[in-house]
Amino acid sequence: SVGTIVALTPIAAGLAHSTGSSVPMMTAVIVGGSFFGDNLSFISDTTIVATSTQGCKQSDKFLVNSYTTIPVAIAVMVMYFFIGTGTQAPAVIPDIDYVKILPYIIVIVCALCGMNVFVVLTFGIISTGLIGIGYGVYDLFGWCQSMGKGITGMGELVIVAVLAGGLLKVMTENGALEYLISIMTKKIRSKRSCELTIAMLVSLVNICTANNTVAILTVGSISKRIGDSYGVDNRKSASILDSFSCCIQSILPYGAQILMATGLAAVSPIEILKYLYYPFVLFSVSVIAILIRYPKKYS
Repeated sequence: SVGTIVALTPIAAGLAHSTGSSVPMMTAVIVGGSFFGDNLSFISDTTIVATSTQGCKQSDKFLVNSYTTIPVAIAVMVMYFFIGTGTQAPAVIPDIDYVKILPYIIVIVCALCGMNVFVVLTFGIISTGLIGIGYGVYDLFGWCQSMGKGITGMGELVIVAVLAGGLLKVMTENGALEYLISIMTKKIRSKRSCELTIAMLVSLVNICTANNTVAILTVGSISKRIGDSYGVDNRKSASILDSFSCCIQSILPYGAQILMATGLAAVSPIEILKYLYYPFVLFSVSVIAILIRYPKKYS
Protein backbone atom coordinates (compact mmCIF):
# COMPACT_ATOMS: atom_id res chain seq x y z
CA SER A 1 0.00 0.00 0.00
CA VAL A 2 2.81 2.43 0.84
CA GLY A 3 4.61 1.82 -2.45
CA THR A 4 1.40 2.23 -4.43
CA ILE A 5 0.53 5.48 -2.68
CA VAL A 6 4.00 6.93 -3.18
CA ALA A 7 4.02 5.94 -6.85
CA LEU A 8 0.52 7.08 -7.84
CA THR A 9 -0.53 9.95 -5.55
CA PRO A 10 1.51 12.61 -7.40
CA ILE A 11 -0.05 11.45 -10.69
CA ALA A 12 -3.57 11.51 -9.20
CA ALA A 13 -3.03 14.98 -7.75
CA GLY A 14 -1.78 16.23 -11.11
CA LEU A 15 -4.84 14.78 -12.87
CA ALA A 16 -7.12 16.40 -10.32
CA HIS A 17 -5.58 19.83 -10.91
CA SER A 18 -5.68 19.49 -14.72
CA THR A 19 -9.31 18.30 -14.79
CA GLY A 20 -10.67 20.54 -12.06
CA SER A 21 -11.50 17.54 -9.88
CA SER A 22 -11.28 17.34 -6.11
CA VAL A 23 -7.71 16.61 -5.03
CA PRO A 24 -8.86 15.02 -1.73
CA MET A 25 -11.22 12.71 -3.63
CA MET A 26 -8.54 11.65 -6.11
CA THR A 27 -6.18 11.02 -3.21
CA ALA A 28 -8.83 8.92 -1.48
CA VAL A 29 -9.25 6.85 -4.65
CA ILE A 30 -5.54 6.00 -4.54
CA VAL A 31 -5.65 5.14 -0.82
CA GLY A 32 -8.71 2.91 -1.20
CA GLY A 33 -7.31 1.12 -4.24
CA SER A 34 -3.95 0.59 -2.58
CA PHE A 35 -5.55 -1.16 0.39
CA PHE A 36 -7.72 -3.27 -1.91
CA GLY A 37 -4.50 -4.52 -3.47
CA ASP A 38 -2.81 -4.83 -0.08
CA ASN A 39 -5.64 -6.98 1.19
CA LEU A 40 -5.51 -9.43 -1.73
CA SER A 41 -1.80 -9.38 -2.54
CA PHE A 42 0.15 -12.61 -2.03
CA ILE A 43 3.32 -10.68 -1.21
CA SER A 44 1.78 -8.18 1.20
CA ASP A 45 3.26 -8.22 4.68
CA THR A 46 -0.24 -8.27 6.18
CA THR A 47 -1.12 -11.36 4.14
CA ILE A 48 2.09 -13.12 5.12
CA VAL A 49 1.66 -12.35 8.83
CA ALA A 50 -2.06 -13.19 8.89
CA THR A 51 -1.62 -16.57 7.19
CA SER A 52 1.48 -17.53 9.15
CA THR A 53 -0.09 -16.76 12.53
CA GLN A 54 -3.29 -18.63 11.64
CA GLY A 55 -1.59 -21.58 9.95
CA CYS A 56 -3.19 -21.46 6.50
CA LYS A 57 -2.14 -20.95 2.89
CA GLN A 58 -2.03 -17.50 1.33
CA SER A 59 -4.12 -18.73 -1.60
CA ASP A 60 -6.85 -19.92 0.80
CA LYS A 61 -6.92 -16.56 2.57
CA PHE A 62 -7.14 -14.88 -0.84
CA LEU A 63 -10.22 -16.94 -1.75
CA VAL A 64 -12.01 -16.08 1.50
CA ASN A 65 -11.15 -12.38 1.09
CA SER A 66 -12.36 -12.33 -2.49
CA TYR A 67 -15.96 -13.07 -1.45
CA THR A 68 -16.21 -9.63 0.17
CA THR A 69 -13.44 -7.40 -1.18
CA ILE A 70 -14.04 -7.89 -4.91
CA PRO A 71 -17.81 -7.12 -4.81
CA VAL A 72 -17.12 -4.09 -2.61
CA ALA A 73 -14.39 -2.85 -4.96
CA ILE A 74 -16.72 -3.18 -7.97
CA ALA A 75 -19.51 -1.33 -6.14
CA VAL A 76 -17.16 1.49 -5.14
CA MET A 77 -15.82 1.81 -8.69
CA VAL A 78 -19.40 2.20 -9.90
CA MET A 79 -19.90 4.94 -7.29
CA TYR A 80 -16.78 6.75 -8.44
CA PHE A 81 -17.92 6.39 -12.06
CA PHE A 82 -21.17 8.25 -11.39
CA ILE A 83 -19.43 10.82 -9.19
CA GLY A 84 -16.98 11.60 -11.99
CA THR A 85 -19.47 11.79 -14.86
CA GLY A 86 -19.40 15.60 -14.84
CA THR A 87 -15.62 15.85 -14.87
CA GLN A 88 -14.27 17.65 -17.90
CA ALA A 89 -11.13 16.54 -19.68
CA PRO A 90 -8.32 19.13 -19.91
CA ALA A 91 -9.04 21.71 -22.62
CA VAL A 92 -5.55 21.55 -24.05
CA ILE A 93 -3.61 18.31 -24.07
CA PRO A 94 0.03 18.88 -25.08
CA ASP A 95 2.05 16.36 -27.02
CA ILE A 96 3.51 13.63 -24.85
CA ASP A 97 7.25 13.51 -24.36
CA TYR A 98 7.62 9.88 -23.40
CA VAL A 99 11.17 10.34 -22.15
CA LYS A 100 9.99 12.78 -19.48
CA ILE A 101 7.40 10.34 -18.13
CA LEU A 102 9.96 7.54 -17.98
CA PRO A 103 10.60 8.09 -14.22
CA TYR A 104 6.88 7.56 -13.50
CA ILE A 105 6.88 4.38 -15.57
CA ILE A 106 9.98 3.13 -13.75
CA VAL A 107 8.42 3.81 -10.35
CA ILE A 108 5.10 2.14 -11.26
CA VAL A 109 6.72 -0.93 -12.80
CA CYS A 110 9.11 -1.35 -9.86
CA ALA A 111 6.22 -0.98 -7.41
CA LEU A 112 4.15 -3.57 -9.30
CA CYS A 113 7.11 -5.95 -9.18
CA GLY A 114 7.01 -5.75 -5.38
CA MET A 115 10.36 -4.02 -4.94
CA ASN A 116 11.23 -2.33 -1.65
CA VAL A 117 9.75 1.16 -1.51
CA PHE A 118 13.14 2.77 -0.81
CA VAL A 119 14.64 1.09 -3.87
CA VAL A 120 11.68 2.26 -5.96
CA LEU A 121 12.08 5.84 -4.77
CA THR A 122 15.83 5.75 -5.39
CA PHE A 123 15.30 4.64 -8.99
CA GLY A 124 12.72 7.40 -9.40
CA ILE A 125 15.04 10.10 -8.04
CA ILE A 126 18.02 8.99 -10.14
CA SER A 127 16.03 8.70 -13.38
CA THR A 128 14.34 12.06 -12.78
CA GLY A 129 17.69 13.73 -12.12
CA LEU A 130 19.37 12.29 -15.19
CA ILE A 131 16.48 13.21 -17.49
CA GLY A 132 16.17 16.69 -15.96
CA ILE A 133 19.87 17.36 -16.42
CA GLY A 134 19.76 15.93 -19.94
CA TYR A 135 16.92 18.27 -20.92
CA GLY A 136 18.59 21.27 -19.27
CA VAL A 137 15.84 21.72 -16.69
CA TYR A 138 18.48 22.02 -13.99
CA ASP A 139 22.12 21.16 -13.38
CA LEU A 140 23.55 18.85 -10.72
CA PHE A 141 23.26 21.50 -8.00
CA GLY A 142 19.70 22.34 -9.00
CA TRP A 143 18.83 18.64 -8.77
CA CYS A 144 20.25 18.47 -5.24
CA GLN A 145 18.41 21.67 -4.32
CA SER A 146 15.12 20.17 -5.50
CA MET A 147 15.70 17.07 -3.38
CA GLY A 148 16.49 19.31 -0.41
CA LYS A 149 13.20 21.18 -0.83
CA GLY A 150 11.34 17.86 -0.97
CA ILE A 151 12.97 16.65 2.23
CA THR A 152 12.21 19.95 3.98
CA GLY A 153 8.58 19.71 2.92
CA MET A 154 8.28 16.31 4.61
CA GLY A 155 9.82 17.52 7.87
CA GLU A 156 6.53 17.98 9.72
CA LEU A 157 5.37 14.52 8.66
CA VAL A 158 8.55 12.97 10.08
CA ILE A 159 8.09 14.76 13.41
CA VAL A 160 4.46 13.62 13.70
CA ALA A 161 5.40 10.03 12.88
CA VAL A 162 8.21 9.99 15.44
CA LEU A 163 6.04 11.45 18.21
CA ALA A 164 3.15 9.09 17.46
CA GLY A 165 5.49 6.09 17.38
CA GLY A 166 7.03 7.04 20.71
CA LEU A 167 3.64 7.51 22.38
CA LEU A 168 2.34 4.17 21.11
CA LYS A 169 5.49 2.37 22.24
CA VAL A 170 5.05 3.75 25.76
CA MET A 171 1.46 2.47 25.80
CA THR A 172 2.57 -0.97 24.66
CA GLU A 173 5.40 -1.23 27.17
CA ASN A 174 3.03 -0.38 30.01
CA GLY A 175 0.65 -3.23 29.17
CA ALA A 176 -2.23 -1.28 27.62
CA LEU A 177 -2.66 -3.70 24.72
CA GLU A 178 -2.48 -6.82 26.88
CA TYR A 179 -5.12 -5.40 29.22
CA LEU A 180 -7.39 -4.60 26.27
CA ILE A 181 -7.09 -8.15 24.93
CA SER A 182 -7.85 -9.76 28.30
CA ILE A 183 -11.01 -7.66 28.74
CA MET A 184 -12.41 -8.39 25.26
CA THR A 185 -11.88 -12.16 25.27
CA LYS A 186 -14.07 -12.63 28.34
CA LYS A 187 -17.33 -12.13 26.38
CA ILE A 188 -16.94 -14.90 23.79
CA ARG A 189 -19.85 -17.36 23.75
CA SER A 190 -20.08 -18.70 20.15
CA LYS A 191 -18.26 -18.95 16.82
CA ARG A 192 -19.92 -15.73 15.64
CA SER A 193 -18.92 -13.79 18.76
CA CYS A 194 -15.43 -15.25 18.46
CA GLU A 195 -15.05 -13.90 14.92
CA LEU A 196 -16.41 -10.51 15.99
CA THR A 197 -13.93 -10.48 18.88
CA ILE A 198 -11.03 -11.19 16.51
CA ALA A 199 -12.23 -8.33 14.30
CA MET A 200 -12.54 -5.96 17.26
CA LEU A 201 -9.16 -6.96 18.66
CA VAL A 202 -7.20 -6.32 15.49
CA SER A 203 -9.14 -3.10 14.86
CA LEU A 204 -8.49 -1.64 18.31
CA VAL A 205 -4.85 -2.69 18.35
CA ASN A 206 -4.45 -1.15 14.90
CA ILE A 207 -5.86 2.11 16.24
CA CYS A 208 -3.33 1.99 19.05
CA THR A 209 -0.31 1.05 16.94
CA ALA A 210 -1.20 2.77 13.63
CA ASN A 211 0.36 -0.18 11.82
CA ASN A 212 -1.77 -2.98 10.41
CA THR A 213 1.08 -5.49 10.20
CA VAL A 214 2.04 -4.90 13.83
CA ALA A 215 -1.62 -5.17 14.83
CA ILE A 216 -1.98 -8.59 13.16
CA LEU A 217 1.27 -9.77 14.67
CA THR A 218 0.17 -8.58 18.12
CA VAL A 219 -3.19 -10.36 18.18
CA GLY A 220 -2.37 -13.21 15.80
CA SER A 221 -1.50 -15.80 18.44
CA ILE A 222 -4.46 -14.99 20.70
CA SER A 223 -6.77 -15.01 17.65
CA LYS A 224 -5.49 -18.44 16.69
CA ARG A 225 -5.98 -19.73 20.21
CA ILE A 226 -9.53 -18.50 20.71
CA GLY A 227 -10.43 -19.35 17.11
CA ASP A 228 -9.40 -22.97 17.58
CA SER A 229 -11.35 -23.12 20.84
CA TYR A 230 -14.61 -22.16 19.11
CA GLY A 231 -14.03 -23.95 15.79
CA VAL A 232 -13.33 -20.89 13.63
CA ASP A 233 -11.83 -21.80 10.25
CA ASN A 234 -8.18 -20.68 10.14
CA ARG A 235 -8.74 -19.27 6.64
CA LYS A 236 -11.64 -17.18 7.90
CA SER A 237 -9.72 -15.85 10.90
CA ALA A 238 -6.78 -14.89 8.64
CA SER A 239 -9.19 -13.11 6.32
CA ILE A 240 -10.78 -11.24 9.23
CA LEU A 241 -7.39 -10.14 10.56
CA ASP A 242 -6.27 -8.86 7.17
CA SER A 243 -9.55 -7.20 6.14
CA PHE A 244 -10.26 -5.33 9.35
CA SER A 245 -6.66 -4.21 9.87
CA CYS A 246 -6.57 -2.83 6.32
CA CYS A 247 -9.92 -1.08 6.81
CA ILE A 248 -8.78 0.63 9.99
CA GLN A 249 -5.31 1.48 8.70
CA SER A 250 -6.74 3.13 5.60
CA ILE A 251 -8.89 5.59 7.59
CA LEU A 252 -6.43 6.53 10.35
CA PRO A 253 -5.49 10.21 9.90
CA TYR A 254 -2.22 9.50 11.72
CA GLY A 255 -1.44 6.29 9.82
CA ALA A 256 1.65 6.22 7.62
CA GLN A 257 -0.32 5.65 4.41
CA ILE A 258 -2.73 8.56 4.96
CA LEU A 259 0.09 10.87 6.04
CA MET A 260 2.14 10.00 2.97
CA ALA A 261 -0.79 10.37 0.59
CA THR A 262 -1.96 13.69 1.98
CA GLY A 263 1.60 14.98 2.25
CA LEU A 264 2.28 14.21 -1.41
CA ALA A 265 -1.08 15.68 -2.48
CA ALA A 266 -0.74 18.71 -0.16
CA VAL A 267 -4.15 18.19 1.48
CA SER A 268 -5.28 17.57 5.05
CA PRO A 269 -5.77 13.96 6.27
CA ILE A 270 -9.23 14.96 7.47
CA GLU A 271 -10.22 16.21 4.01
CA ILE A 272 -9.98 12.79 2.36
CA LEU A 273 -11.86 10.82 5.01
CA LYS A 274 -15.30 11.54 3.55
CA TYR A 275 -14.17 10.16 0.19
CA LEU A 276 -12.76 6.89 1.53
CA TYR A 277 -15.75 4.84 0.40
CA TYR A 278 -13.92 1.54 -0.04
CA PRO A 279 -12.68 1.00 3.55
CA PHE A 280 -15.95 2.13 5.12
CA VAL A 281 -18.06 -0.06 2.84
CA LEU A 282 -15.70 -3.02 3.25
CA PHE A 283 -15.79 -2.67 7.04
CA SER A 284 -19.61 -2.70 7.03
CA VAL A 285 -19.83 -5.62 4.61
CA SER A 286 -17.24 -7.59 6.60
CA VAL A 287 -19.25 -7.15 9.81
CA ILE A 288 -22.43 -8.23 8.03
CA ALA A 289 -20.61 -11.24 6.58
CA ILE A 290 -19.69 -12.38 10.09
CA LEU A 291 -23.23 -11.89 11.37
CA ILE A 292 -24.89 -13.81 8.52
CA ARG A 293 -22.14 -16.49 8.41
CA TYR A 294 -20.92 -15.61 4.91
CA PRO A 295 -19.35 -17.26 3.02
CA LYS A 296 -21.00 -20.45 4.27
CA LYS A 297 -18.16 -22.63 3.00
CA TYR A 298 -15.76 -21.11 5.52
CA SER A 299 -18.23 -20.49 8.35
